[in-house]
Amino acid sequence: MIGRPLAALPKAPLPLAPLAATLAMQTLATMALYSIPAVAPEVARDLGVDGTLVGAFVSTGYGVGIASALLSPGLIRRYGGVRATQAVLLAACGMLALGAFGGTVLTLFLAAIVLGLGYGAAAPASTHLLAPQTPKAVFNLVMSLRQIGVPLGGVFAALILPPLVLAFGWRAALLMELVPALTLIALLEIPRKRWDADREPNRKAWGRTLLQPFTLLSDRRILILSFSCFIYSGLQLCIIAFMTVYLTSVVHMDLVRAGQLLAAYQIAGSVSRPIWGWIADRFLTPWQTLAVHGAGMAAATVLTAQFGPDWSLWSIFAVTLLGGCTAGGYTGVAYAEYAALGGARRTEATGLGTALLFAGSMLIPPIFGASVLACGGYGPGYAVLAALALVGAVMLGWPRPRPG
Repeated sequence: MIGRPLAALPKAPLPLAPLAATLAMQTLATMALYSIPAVAPEVARDLGVDGTLVGAFVSTGYGVGIASALLSPGLIRRYGGVRATQAVLLAACGMLALGAFGGTVLTLFLAAIVLGLGYGAAAPASTHLLAPQTPKAVFNLVMSLRQIGVPLGGVFAALILPPLVLAFGWRAALLMELVPALTLIALLEIPRKRWDADREPNRKAWGRTLLQPFTLLSDRRILILSFSCFIYSGLQLCIIAFMTVYLTSVVHMDLVRAGQLLAAYQIAGSVSRPIWGWIADRFLTPWQTLAVHGAGMAAATVLTAQFGPDWSLWSIFAVTLLGGCTAGGYTGVAYAEYAALGGARRTEATGLGTALLFAGSMLIPPIFGASVLACGGYGPGYAVLAALALVGAVMLGWPRPRPG
């Protein structure tokens, strides 16, 4: 059956308090992650380094985040989702303080590590808090709303920090981010006992925790979902990382216009996330929804490879929106499906999903960049990405395998 009858889906209330808390946490943590790149020119000038070194900050955060995503489930179960959420915010505060008070590239590198130690736990902690309090009928919608925090954090960093830097300097601007983060840590103490009532204080937090999430890949459904999401995440970051240079060098577009199209891509991804979650709850299954994402990504990537100076702005804009709505809009449904397939091990499943999405974002863009240099153009790399996205879409669109 393609859709689900609307009558079978009762109206369900959204878990507003935990959703607001986890959305705020994700937004503030992501804003911290993108704060150094947002003020990179000032940081590079002050420290006397090349701006590209500052740009490696995000990669370091994501790299360490892979390990923290895999390690976090045991800690979350032992200490509770609220404590883990507070730990993510505390890591963000540590990064901001190190970045502001340190005066070298080394301290920025250490700041990225500190942030990464918490950042990978953001999605598992959020899922652990939201899943028990969210009715099944709106689960994809709620998880997609929470995922808005990722692009929202990037937008806040880009819009809020530069004016603060001009007025107070980049170090003071970073310290100002501490205020909302510390406030949220304090506010989370109010519902902590109630929301963390399911914690397991006698549970082992470490042991073989790093490898435990990978045992979930023995379930073919999670294996297929993981392959597709690994590809989707890498394709998503390839679009973001290479869009402006591609549009300026190949299409001969000016940098301002290229930046506007990149912003349109990000906005399309943000706006579409809850819409996709609603569709996955009401009309399609999550797998069918993710298959549509993959097909849309493949189409957008193939069309992007054809861009040239003869393309109209509106045609490029339309393809950009298609890419934003698909490559930029799938993560909420993906995380919801990881949690659903994980069952009692939903926290571990979300940790696995986070690690694989982070890995795709780290590994695929450098390979794509190398292919551009080796082939002398973007066409072959885009063709491979489109083919992989289509493979993922077909695997998800096929009848879903049984458990195991």
